[in-house]
Amino acid sequence: MQKPPPADSPFWKLFHLATRVNLLLFRATKGKVGGRLGSSPVLVLHHVGRKSGQARVSPLNYLDDAANLVVVASKGGTDANPAWFHNLMAMDSTEVELPGGEKRRVRPRVAEGEERDALWPRLVEMYKPYEEYASFTERRIPVVVLEPA
Repeated sequence: MQKPPPADSPFWKLFHLATRVNLLLFRATKGKVGGRLGSSPVLVLHHVGRKSGQARVSPLNYLDDAANLVVVASKGGTDANPAWFHNLMAMDSTEVELPGGEKRRVRPRVAEGEERDALWPRLVEMYKPYEEYASFTERRIPVVVLEPA
């Protein structure tokens, strides 16, 4: 796998278009289409632009960890965290949509220390590219725990 293009690359415009198509399919089929990326399940994260105030959604891989859901702010290993991460960290709580049509209210927090160290191998097992993404950047890719609100 090659290192991802810079954040201002035209690639990301195409990526965002594909994300919008995935979102339409996910919602139309309640996750039967667009609800998985390989062996990883996908959720739809609702967030609000911290500068714009606009409602936004992002389909993301997630790990089901008992009552919690866990997502990774990888952005393919680019040197900057994805915008959704910054938006989410500015929020007290939000909503996610899960395959099957379930909606869940959650509170976000970044996993740190031993908790992150325990989650990371499970996330890599679920979605192998995370390991390579981590090698592309010097930032520590955030692992976000979404707790029931």
